[in-house]
Amino acid sequence: MAGVPHGFEYVQHGDRVEIRHHGRLAATLRKAAAVAFLDDVERGDPQHVMARVTGNYKRGNERSTPHRP
Repeated sequence: MAGVPHGFEYVQHGDRVEIRHHGRLAATLRKAAAVAFLDDVERGDPQHVMARVTGNYKRGNERSTPHRP
């Protein structure tokens, strides 16, 4: 299925969470944001949660294949 996020992973370091996308650091969450993120990961699809948090997801207005004359 196209558009499904993949390649995300996260590592928890105390009160800090690092989110990586294909091995590169995409975001670092601290304190309350990290706790909220971990709660969301427990309840939903972790790949979608990480894509949403990092802003790396389709918003619905992108074209799948650009057509340029």
